[in-house]
Amino acid sequence: MGPGKLTRRRLLAGAITAAAAVAAGDTLFVEPRDLQARRVDVFLKRLPEAFEGFRIAQLSDLHCGPYVGRAGVARAVSLALSFAPDLLALTGDYVSHPLTLRNGPAGARHVEFCAEVLGQQKQLAMIAVLGNHDHWNDAGIVAEGLKDAGVTVLRNASTSLERGGSRIWIAGIDDAFVGQADLRSTLRGVPSSEATVLLAHEPDYADHSSRFPVDLQLSGHSHGGQVRLPGIGAPILPPMARRYPMGLYRVGMLQVYTNVGLGVVNPPVRFCCPPEVTFLTLRRDRG
Repeated sequence: MGPGKLTRRRLLAGAITAAAAVAAGDTLFVEPRDLQARRVDVFLKRLPEAFEGFRIAQLSDLHCGPYVGRAGVARAVSLALSFAPDLLALTGDYVSHPLTLRNGPAGARHVEFCAEVLGQQKQLAMIAVLGNHDHWNDAGIVAEGLKDAGVTVLRNASTSLERGGSRIWIAGIDDAFVGQADLRSTLRGVPSSEATVLLAHEPDYADHSSRFPVDLQLSGHSHGGQVRLPGIGAPILPPMARRYPMGLYRVGMLQVYTNVGLGVVNPPVRFCCPPEVTFLTLRRDRG
């Protein structure tokens, strides 16, 4: 082999190695911190006139722990506040276990990062549901940490919001993945004629909730797959997040929005799937 061909091969190998290093750096260090604001208008037929333009900022899958700390939560909350929301909706998985330990109380106590930041938002209505990682670590610790920060945690329960003599309902199931969801109990006491927004960690729960008088479901859990390949999409998605992995869908009369989350699980990478804070504006569907 001549020296010219050998040099070209070395140059090509060097270029491939450099490209791989850049791609690895992007997926590990750049894109997981490239926080995006996604604006979505949702049109609801049953939305009262008084709630036209109601703003919901949604945060999901913070996974506080080895990869997301207080600063990461603070950035996300600051971006959410820039939307001037009427409600901050939190759709589960606030914690991850430490790298050296299994799921357990040590992981659940990472909720303190969330509580410290959220507790500063005294004037903002904040409503949350739990996710599978919260249960796997310790649901009681996570729920109490959020409550201490002034967050309303719904575990198969609903609460109403009033404005201009009208109201809508925010319903929240406990986590479906671990078998704790009970939508019938959740909606008990909610008039079937009134607009209802359901917080449910797993988006594919929409196949069940679409059978009930629910107008909009807000979910997370999928992380969008964390890695999305051009022309292919996410090669790997978790159970209960494979039908509606990201964005807005219609399931019968129900609409479901899936937030791709803020944090990561192992491997801690994102590719073509940056973290997001969702800015949802509710509109009356006059059609």
